[in-house]
Parts: sequence; structure tokens; C-alpha cells
Amino acid sequence: MGIPVEVVGVRVEMPSNQPIILLKETGGIRYLPIWVGAVEASAIAFAQQGLFPSRPLTHDLFTSVLKILNSQVIKVELTDLREGIFFAELHLEGGVTVSARPSDSIALALRSGAGIEASEELFTKAGIEIPDQSDDEVEKFREFLDQINPDDFAS
Repeated sequence: MGIPVEVVGVRVEMPSNQPIILLKETGGIRYLPIWVGAVEASAIAFAQQGLFPSRPLTHDLFTSVLKILNSQVIKVELTDLREGIFFAELHLEGGVTVSARPSDSIALALRSGAGIEASEELFTKAGIEIPDQSDDEVEKFREFLDQINPDDFAS
């Protein structure tokens, strides 16, 4: 059983300009930064804002196909970090589990309304605690994001 998380947003790491999805433990103090590609970051940002492009993105297409097949994404679980690569699983109706990239999984969850969870193991490997939600702490976290890169989380 994973730990429920919510998407805080998509940020861009400087100076490399690489997008990061920032997730927060629901009701907790831990955050997960996950590096993604620019296309995936855009899809997540669109989904988070409720925007629909004029033609369906891959995530919209997959959601539509599942609906036509009378299935749906029940939840997504971000499971692990190995050698700097994040892993996730899609949990579909009927007990079907499919390995997926976290960026695709998050975009699908946002489009379909499915829950997002992260494993305790992933929080142990890549989670960051921010106990106080004051403006100073949030600003410190943003500064932290500006200075880290994906190699910092490589095993």
C-alpha cells in the first residue's frame, strides 16, 4: 500500500532547464521531486490546470481507449528509484498492473481522476522533508530545487 501524494506542480530546475514534478505527501511533510521530459511536464501541467489541447495528447488517447474498453486507471503508484531512474505502476480495473514511467502515470492519473501513491521505499531514497509550510521554508525549498540535479539521487 502506497502513501497518497498530490501534485504540487511542475517546476524547472536551473541552470539545466530540466522540468521537475513536485509531489507532496498528503497530510505530511515529505516531498518528492521527479525529473521528467519537457513534453511530459507540459502534459502534466495541462492536466493539472484542466486544459485540453485541440487534439488529444497520448495521455488523453490512452484514457479514451481505456474508457472504450470499459476499464479505467484505479491508481498509480510511484514505486522505486534505481540508478537515477524512477519507476511506477498503473493499477487498472480487474487487478491489472502495468509498468510505466512516473511522468506518464501522473499525467494519466490527473486526466482520469485516479489517485497517486508513492512507496515508502521511494520516499526513503528521494524524499525531502519540509516540516514548516511558512513562506521562508517554501522559498528555501525552491532555492534547493534550483541547485540540485538528477545525479544527486543516483544510487
